[in-house]
Amino acid sequence: MTVKRIEDVLKSGKGFIGFTVAGDPDFNKSVDYIVTLAEAGADVVEIGIAFSDPSADGPTIMQADLRAAQSGSTTEKIFSLVEAVRQRTQVPLAFLTYTNPVYKYGYEAFLTKMQALDVQGIIMPDMPLEEQSEFVTLAEKYDRSFIQLVTLKSGERIPDIVKRASGFIYVVSSLGITGARHKITTAASEVIRQIRRYTDIPTAVGFGISQPEQVAQFHDSEAVIVGSAIVKIIEQHPYDAEQPLFDFVKRMKNT
Repeated sequence: MTVKRIEDVLKSGKGFIGFTVAGDPDFNKSVDYIVTLAEAGADVVEIGIAFSDPSADGPTIMQADLRAAQSGSTTEKIFSLVEAVRQRTQVPLAFLTYTNPVYKYGYEAFLTKMQALDVQGIIMPDMPLEEQSEFVTLAEKYDRSFIQLVTLKSGERIPDIVKRASGFIYVVSSLGITGARHKITTAASEVIRQIRRYTDIPTAVGFGISQPEQVAQFHDSEAVIVGSAIVKIIEQHPYDAEQPLFDFVKRMKNT
């Protein structure tokens, strides 16, 4: 079965993108949890690659990175993990990582592995727009989506950001780092309206979303992204999180 393109999965709206850190709490359970997210209805699953200096991540995901590192997570093991996932689900996958691990592996070699495993997208929040040309060209060569981030402060840079986007555009709903929030500003809706002037690529709102009522706030976006709330469930139930994860995704999807 061919994996559907991310754009095609999300274009109908009400999409749910779940995030988990590869190797948290260990290799086998990480595979199980990615599959569980897909079975519960996640339209796309982001797989985080643990990094020693995750500048955009809050304490919940940083702790997951540490657990993954302690379980022996490496880039090669993550590729093996994805191979195991692909034996059980064809859900669209995207890596969320930082530039350094991809650069060290080699941009082209990394994208070649993504293509072989049908990981359709990659997000690298720390790669400046001005330094993206080489990677954008290679991503197009291997038909992989380089997912761009637009923040509440992107302003006049939005046209330049979105013209390089594919897969979906990650709209950062809050200032600061990742982490579940009790209250989220609706300023992202204005950002989405600005994006719509330049592209029809699906948008997905993330950073802080953890409750069904927050999903409803962003009905003008094609999808929401939930990371820290999922990682927290795994932290609380490291070796038996399947049912809590399944129930959580179902609640969020049915909003």
